[in-house]
Amino acid sequence: MTNQLLNLDTLQHAKQKIVDLSVEFGPKAVTALVILVIGFFVARWVASIMERWLFKLELEPPVRQLILRLLRVLVVGLFVVLALQNLGVELLPLITGLGIAGAGIALALQGPLSNLAAGLIIIFTKPFRVGEYVGMAGEEGRVEFIELFNTVLSHPDLSRIVIPNRKIVGEVLHNYGKIRQLDVVVGVAYSTDLNLALGAVNDVLKRNPRVLQDPEPVVRVTLLADSSINIAVRPWVPVPDYGLARGEVNKALVEEFRARGVSIPFPQREVRLLNPPT
Repeated sequence: MTNQLLNLDTLQHAKQKIVDLSVEFGPKAVTALVILVIGFFVARWVASIMERWLFKLELEPPVRQLILRLLRVLVVGLFVVLALQNLGVELLPLITGLGIAGAGIALALQGPLSNLAAGLIIIFTKPFRVGEYVGMAGEEGRVEFIELFNTVLSHPDLSRIVIPNRKIVGEVLHNYGKIRQLDVVVGVAYSTDLNLALGAVNDVLKRNPRVLQDPEPVVRVTLLADSSINIAVRPWVPVPDYGLARGEVNKALVEEFRARGVSIPFPQREVRLLNPPT
């Protein structure tokens, strides 16, 4: 009988405690919940406005998504702080704990975070864009993707090169853009009519559909070598046509020179024997 009375007293005490807590914290909990719901809708509204503005800046899709997510988290976080303050939660110890945890996480993720920071620098400063041909970090290729942590290049040999962004920022970058300049050197004999040879080169470049006429191709006599007069042939071509154009121009130059009687000498050496054996 005594145990039953004790159980009834405990149950009544618990009920009374629940009622007291409900009266004391119920309105605050409801208010905190309302604050969180409002914060969720405010975050969506702010993100939609920011998204329209970011489209005008022509940022890369990964950056737009990152900025929008960070903005949503920031707005929701502010409303969470308001809700916790309404509940009477002490925020100083919580913020201190989050700061210590954040420092530990940042130290553990030092490499990825440096890639992320470098990726943001690349995307905002725009030293190169998707579709341009670049040389960097000892590699070169066409830019396929600019992501937050790395940049992906497509190499002329059909392979892909993934470069961490921290290897790019602060290093020498050669941006060819969307066109590249061929560097072909052809030698002609010293007895050749140079005007005839230069005319043949210009005709070859005009007939090739891959060669751009604007900017104008560079054709110059560059070197008086031992056995030939060297002519530099440096036209511009679109990046995808670079390899094919180089082979076509070389082949066409040989054929055009043969057709016009322009001699392409090859290195020769004259050897004289002193006191030859009888």
